[in-house]
Amino acid sequence: MKSIAQNETARILPDYSKDFETLEKMEWAFSKGDIDFFRLVLDGRPSLLLRIHAVCMLADMKDESAVPALCETLKADSSPLVRHEAAFSLGQLEFKSAVPALLEAMANDESVLVRHESAVALGSIGEETARSGLIDRLRDPDEDVRLSAEVALADLDFLQRLRARTGR
Repeated sequence: MKSIAQNETARILPDYSKDFETLEKMEWAFSKGDIDFFRLVLDGRPSLLLRIHAVCMLADMKDESAVPALCETLKADSSPLVRHEAAFSLGQLEFKSAVPALLEAMANDESVLVRHESAVALGSIGEETARSGLIDRLRDPDEDVRLSAEVALADLDFLQRLRARTGR
């Protein structure tokens, strides 16, 4: 017998049971490194659950060929949460090819969450070409974005000093 809390949870949460088959296919595609399958999933604009899992699994592949799909998701997904996860994933991957999309999102996304995470991701990537965009965000209307840009700039400074010391 279900408790009152279980009944309330079932009433509030969407029914994701129809997504289980696609999740299984995503696991198979992940094991094969099939980035194109994830593009198809994301292009189909399925449930929030599937889109977030697709973004996270693309990042877990640790393959630069996943960057275009993640950048497209960062630019075009209707959910700020999914766009945030795309920015986070791009920062975790640390591929410089993501910098233009992250700069665009940091400057123009309507969501504070996405602008903040894009700044953090740019700091993680450590690409010097992001510096001017980060400096521009020091004037963002949102304090969290400004602080994230400040931290990212400090990361760039640290990496610059580290490279000067190590000659890399």
